[in-house]
Amino acid sequence: WAGPTRAWWAGRLGVDEAGAQAIVCAAVRETYEEAGVLLAGPTGDSVVGDTTGADWEADRAALVDRELSFAEFLDRRGLVLRSDLLGAWARWITPEFESRRYDTWFFVAALPTGQRTRNASTEADRTVWITPADATAGYDKGELLMMPPTVATLRGLAGCATAAEALASAPGRDMTPVLARARIVDGEIVLSWPGHEEFTKHVPSTAPATPTDPTGGAPA
Repeated sequence: WAGPTRAWWAGRLGVDEAGAQAIVCAAVRETYEEAGVLLAGPTGDSVVGDTTGADWEADRAALVDRELSFAEFLDRRGLVLRSDLLGAWARWITPEFESRRYDTWFFVAALPTGQRTRNASTEADRTVWITPADATAGYDKGELLMMPPTVATLRGLAGCATAAEALASAPGRDMTPVLARARIVDGEIVLSWPGHEEFTKHVPSTAPATPTDPTGGAPA
């Protein structure tokens, strides 16, 4: 582990040290699993180069299949996790009324010299290399489909001209969780994300409000 301490990350993320370590490690692991980009190196001030070789791909696949833990992978390769290459950007939590919920952390990082990103994920229908501004423009035109957290993250990054600028601005980002709210207004369920009004949705209520159930059966 190189870079800010676990205690520093705990303060930045608003969790305990064990939670901070798990979140940072997950961010680095997921970046490698899904994009082939590895934020780690032989020493605390270096980063591995090209990771597209067959041996690297075998290790990446083993991580995805949970045949190999990330700690085992780093130890086998003699690598140090570079937490200093990450910048915490945002935190979104799935609404309380969803049956499956996620507490999702967004980070920024620069592509290390010598490494190449690629579509190594099964969670995306396509992969493109475009600027945040172009991505949000595609969303606005209906050409790119994205969830609110992704769009909001890209809109925030669009104001940064370079990756270095994004990393420099990350420490000032508010990490207060964004949690959707639901309420009944004039017979409609209104879904809203505080601070992100563009995503507000109005859904016809299927259950009218009653004196004993002021929410009309809708989650709030």
